[in-house]
Amino acid sequence: MTQLNPSLHLVDSDPAELAVDAVVIGVHSRDDEPSGLLIASGAESVTAAFDGRLAETLRLLGASGAAGEVTKIATLGTVSAPVVAAVGLGPEPSGAAPEPEVLRRAAGTAVRALAGAGTVALALPLPDDADGPAALTAVAEGAVLGSYRFAGYKTKPQPGRREPVGTVQVVVPDAAEPGLVAALARASAVAASVVRTRDWVNTAPNELRPPRFAEQVAAAGREAGLEVEVLDEHALAEGGYGGIIAVGQGSEAPPRLVKLSYTPENPVDGAKRVALVGKGITFDTGGVSIKPAAGMWEMKSDMAGAAAVAATLLAVAALKPGVPVTGYLAIAENMPSGSAYRPGDVITMFNGKRVEVLNTDAEGRMVLGDAMARACADGTDYLFETSTLTGGQVIALGKRIAGVMGTPELLERVKVAGELVGEPAWPMPLPDDVRKGMDSDVADISQVNAGMDRAGHMLQGGVFLREFVTEDVAWAHIDIAGPSYHTGEPTGYWTKGGTGVPVRTLVALIDDVVANG
Repeated sequence: MTQLNPSLHLVDSDPAELAVDAVVIGVHSRDDEPSGLLIASGAESVTAAFDGRLAETLRLLGASGAAGEVTKIATLGTVSAPVVAAVGLGPEPSGAAPEPEVLRRAAGTAVRALAGAGTVALALPLPDDADGPAALTAVAEGAVLGSYRFAGYKTKPQPGRREPVGTVQVVVPDAAEPGLVAALARASAVAASVVRTRDWVNTAPNELRPPRFAEQVAAAGREAGLEVEVLDEHALAEGGYGGIIAVGQGSEAPPRLVKLSYTPENPVDGAKRVALVGKGITFDTGGVSIKPAAGMWEMKSDMAGAAAVAATLLAVAALKPGVPVTGYLAIAENMPSGSAYRPGDVITMFNGKRVEVLNTDAEGRMVLGDAMARACADGTDYLFETSTLTGGQVIALGKRIAGVMGTPELLERVKVAGELVGEPAWPMPLPDDVRKGMDSDVADISQVNAGMDRAGHMLQGGVFLREFVTEDVAWAHIDIAGPSYHTGEPTGYWTKGGTGVPVRTLVALIDDVVANG
């Protein structure tokens, strides 16, 4: 697994006495307080050390308690740490601790703002009840993901660039409590997988062409104890993976299909089988139907779905759930060349269906169709597929919310899992009229609905993928075209570049299958 930076530790010491470089406390906005601020629970000893003047001092420094705001104050020996950093949590919640996502974003914001510090303690409001482990998980994940920084390719040190925090101590009521210890271990494993996903997505596309991506995934899988199968271009052609071969044939870097398998040592009774499928287009020019040049560099992130699936399997290997989980990564590079596939081509897919190609830039559904059909052929009860499939997802739902299509019962489970971990998703329909418009004159199905053009483009992708799932398999397609890559300034625990969405959702879904079948 990826080594975490910062490293995470639990402490139950008085935060006012911790020998750290900075202590982070939470503050709420509250109109009925003279300062307009309320110091959140968990920081009582720090507040007492300032003789009740901390809130007013923070106000004078401009603190408002707004979510995402960080205000630093030099303690001058008032507490052991030389700096107290107050992170805004928004309005005080009524009768409850802040939601986990509020804590996750606050921890990420605060730890990133304290870059340059060696050790930071987080004295945030963690409930001392059954909700404590979930809140701790959120804080720990936020701390790691908010401080993430891609190594990059610069040849000279950047003046004034401060190194990320090295160690984070999370202040809890009892550092030896088994539930909290387990929650921290889980958060560490999941955060490491999100970091691994971000690293893959942020890697330059010339450094991560299909063979190398497959090699890295295979090596990581074997190191984690997973069973690994890699199909090269010859095995793909022999096996009838027409979609993957077609998309990859325009590139000198040939395609791959990687299968990662986890088998539990102690499966739960009636264990359901879970298959995860991810789109791994390491760079997407659009092929012959070439994309506009503006922003094309972001197409290095078109393999975010496959990266998330691979990293989720690494988390599974560490967490050891009681159900079998298999991941399928359909990896190719979509390039224009004399050997590229063309509009008008008819491709025979892995399940035997014949597809008329109308747009070579709708390549994701071609590679995914083969991988999903293979997953069904191998046998599974649930199939969760994720991909940066359509710009239509961004148009419909924006940059934060994934679109979900598939079996109605699974759509709700994906939505609930996403809400639980702070990766929202919204169920979308698969209308019959969209499918009717994909009837082909010469093949079983057209790759897109030519009559609709880009109208309902996200739905067209889901309708197409449905053709490659057998009737006995419940499935969900998670379109992450927007939330998988963040182009703006860092916010919360999102940094610029790959986000790692939807690793945490997939892990939560596997937990749901373990608990509920």
